[in-house]
Amino acid sequence: MLEALKQESSSLGKAAWRPMLRYAAELHERATHPPAGPLREAWEDTGPGYCYGPAFGHWDIVHAVLDVLPAEPDHARRQIRNALALQREDGMLPAIVWFRPEGVRTEYEQSHPPVWPAAVDAWTEATGSQELLETALEAASRQLAWFGAHRRAPDGGFYYQDITTGRWESGVDEGVRFEARPVEPFALADSTSHVWLLADAAARWAQALGRDGRLFAEKAEAIAAFVRDRLFDDETGFFRDAAAVGRADAAPLGFEGMWPLAVGAAAEDQAARAIEENLLAPERFFTAHPIATVARSDPRFDLRMWRGPAWNSMTHWAARGCVRYGRPDAARRLLEAALDASAREFRRTGTIWEFYHPDGGRPEDLERKPGRPQKGPSRDYLGHNPLLAMARLWRATAKE
Repeated sequence: MLEALKQESSSLGKAAWRPMLRYAAELHERATHPPAGPLREAWEDTGPGYCYGPAFGHWDIVHAVLDVLPAEPDHARRQIRNALALQREDGMLPAIVWFRPEGVRTEYEQSHPPVWPAAVDAWTEATGSQELLETALEAASRQLAWFGAHRRAPDGGFYYQDITTGRWESGVDEGVRFEARPVEPFALADSTSHVWLLADAAARWAQALGRDGRLFAEKAEAIAAFVRDRLFDDETGFFRDAAAVGRADAAPLGFEGMWPLAVGAAAEDQAARAIEENLLAPERFFTAHPIATVARSDPRFDLRMWRGPAWNSMTHWAARGCVRYGRPDAARRLLEAALDASAREFRRTGTIWEFYHPDGGRPEDLERKPGRPQKGPSRDYLGHNPLLAMARLWRATAKE
């Protein structure tokens, strides 16, 4: 099972990375289960060491799909089909499916970042098949309607319910952005960019299927204009939530500002500043293990979960954005630093960690969520470690 992935790992990237990459490939295999609960096909959890697992879904499964492609297209297709089959009629996609001793529960109380179109695009490119596009287009259309009905901000753009109910729909659990809740929601840099990704994908897929995708294209164009005009902060050279634009001290400078370039909604000049002044800046996000989730120079930076530590999945998204905007050199620097640091910790500890010390220290010294039994990052965690995908992208940047 997953033999092609394990075989690929033996020759991918630097020699120093390969034991870790082989281990990641083996974790994908160990994390795969027969059909169960609402999942009708073999499914992959977030990693056998996840402290609250087994669990399926969230953006973790998107990272897993990107990691196994192109070596294991059948496995990737099963994960995409499982994820989209959970969608409700109203377009809502649940955050996660929990497999607990007391039973299986699908969490429809909150959604999660809709970055799954990247997985569909990657599968379509890897296989040359349009098999998934019909299902994907229908799912994107319905989810766009759901976001429009339930997550549209009064000032335009979109938000996550982190900002209203305190449920961590953004995936950035206990992030420092929303410790003080606003009176009413406002547009967020991440959610607005993610909805743009949905609209842009729907427009492209409709065209590929010979359908009229003009409404989707118009929606994408309007969202991109909002992102470029309302969410770029000239003072920091980075994208910010609407309430923080022009107010440098109003909110922490967080990694969420990279999402417009990660998905392609940023203007060229804005992306150039975001890369040079932020993603490559050691005092901000280019820490010893990039990228820091809160700028290193920000007084609210902390060695706690999403308040400073590095998550390899987010480094991967940042690197994709660099490549998208003509900076493969920047992507290579980010990826190489993150993979080097992850491999060092793998040699020391023999595991792949949920998140990493941004200054190159021990993951064991980091804090997860206060007051919980699990004190630090989980071991053997795949959901935020698309390490093989990162190594492939690193290899590709050498050719550009």
